[in-house]
Amino acid sequence: MEEKKMLKVTVNGVSHAYPCGTPYRTIAADFQAQYAYDILLVNRDGKLCELHKTLDRDCSLKMVTAQDIPGIQTYERSAVFLMLKAFYDVVGRENVERICVECSLSRALFILARGNFTLDQPLLDRVEERMRELSAQALPIEKRTIGTDDAIDLFQRTGLIHKAQLLSFRIDSHVNVYSLDGFIDYFYGYMVPDTGYIRCFGLELFENGFVLRLPTRKDPSRLGEFRPAMKVFRELYDSNMRAEALNVSNVAELNTAVSQGSATPLILAYEAMMEKKIGDIAAEIASRKDVRFVMIAGPSSSGKTTFSHRLSTQLRACGLHPHPIATDNYFVNRDKTPRDENGNYDFEGLGAMDVEQFNTDMVRLLNGETVEMPVYNFKKGAREYNGSFLTLGDGDVLVIEGIHCLNDQFTHSLPKESKYKIYISCLTTLNIDDHNRIPSTDARLLRRIERDARTRGYSAQATIKMWPNVRRGEENNIFPFQDSADVIFNSALIYETALLKTYVQPLLCGVPRDSEEYIEAKRLLKFLNYFLPIPADNIPQTSIMREFIGGGCYHA
Repeated sequence: MEEKKMLKVTVNGVSHAYPCGTPYRTIAADFQAQYAYDILLVNRDGKLCELHKTLDRDCSLKMVTAQDIPGIQTYERSAVFLMLKAFYDVVGRENVERICVECSLSRALFILARGNFTLDQPLLDRVEERMRELSAQALPIEKRTIGTDDAIDLFQRTGLIHKAQLLSFRIDSHVNVYSLDGFIDYFYGYMVPDTGYIRCFGLELFENGFVLRLPTRKDPSRLGEFRPAMKVFRELYDSNMRAEALNVSNVAELNTAVSQGSATPLILAYEAMMEKKIGDIAAEIASRKDVRFVMIAGPSSSGKTTFSHRLSTQLRACGLHPHPIATDNYFVNRDKTPRDENGNYDFEGLGAMDVEQFNTDMVRLLNGETVEMPVYNFKKGAREYNGSFLTLGDGDVLVIEGIHCLNDQFTHSLPKESKYKIYISCLTTLNIDDHNRIPSTDARLLRRIERDARTRGYSAQATIKMWPNVRRGEENNIFPFQDSADVIFNSALIYETALLKTYVQPLLCGVPRDSEEYIEAKRLLKFLNYFLPIPADNIPQTSIMREFIGGGCYHA
């Protein structure tokens, strides 16, 4: 028997020898004791590999657990697969019409299920029990490659029509599918090697569906706290219903509209719905006679600037006189800016703002006084006064945009009735298919990559690198206050990823293969491959998307 060639594997700076053909799972097991949580994938020289793959070259390996972003994504995806298998086992495939993973909701996934069954907690308890049985058996999750035409036929026969439609637009002749004890599905991304890795989950009835509760990166051994922001959920749910009404709830349906020449009517319909919503918000503000401060906050790349301009236009149509105020002008001087745990300036926290000066100026304006408004000089890191004075008259309202605008500590001196708070976010309603959701975070990251490249000259690599810090700031300073808003505005447009594809794809291709950001760039490139492109020709100049691709009338 021929002896296998020995290969050098470097882990944590130390070289080891393994025979060619050794499964990565075997190598991971040798190092599992060094990690608090299960190793779910390996990073081989910048490429993610599932644990069933085998060693075929000298390499360096990094172990990936659920405390890493690719790891927690893999765990979530695998848990969905396990849930689907268990649901079909309990209810019976013939009784399931559709199970759709709609969105992320407070460390859980919101899921709708339709068919010949009564969705209640006892049913979910039986499904969860079946999930635990399958987990205890450590059944293999097998990956295999089949022809695309065969996959389309398979999913049509098994009632997963949405997957068959999605793959009908696939150019590649082959596709990877996963199987679990005879249940076959298609997923965008990686899986754990067997069901024994999926131990932390829970099913709970919620609204007209249910949630699959999952662990967090901070502690993958425990379920995350489930405290849903109900106003945000209602807006997202309503947006989903509007998308379904236009027959565009997944990528396959969007691609069908594009391929049939119906992209422009779809674009105009969505833009019209958005304009109506902005008009309704303006009308409500105008009806509240005490409102003088319109406070707008939202996470990065939500389109806050364009939204504030469009809202101001609608406020004028309602007979009001809006004045924009940027809270950035109330940063404390640079030498007084607090620092984070790494010694870097913390521009995201409330301590970076001159809260008292802001409140003093706003109260004086509310009392009818004339106030000299500051301008922050970012080069000097200091606030300046250049003779810009403001007085509020009848019908005047301040449209104030900033990260802390929903935090009442920031506006502690202003009467509650004088404030109208708006939370804006890109809450995408489009999913790849019924079992593969698109995180809203991805939609915002694509927007930011293009805008950073166009307006700041940043590379996609630079934007991806800073994105985790941006997200941390949002988690601390924006998301805790989102449900305190008077209204939630969803800035997501059903067509936007297809539009951004042409702009972002070449930027992502420029991310160096040997960089830490390459894995994320590659994931986004694979994601964009699902979409047929839409040209920008018929995007209105007032569209929020113009803030990111340029050509808008608001110069955002």
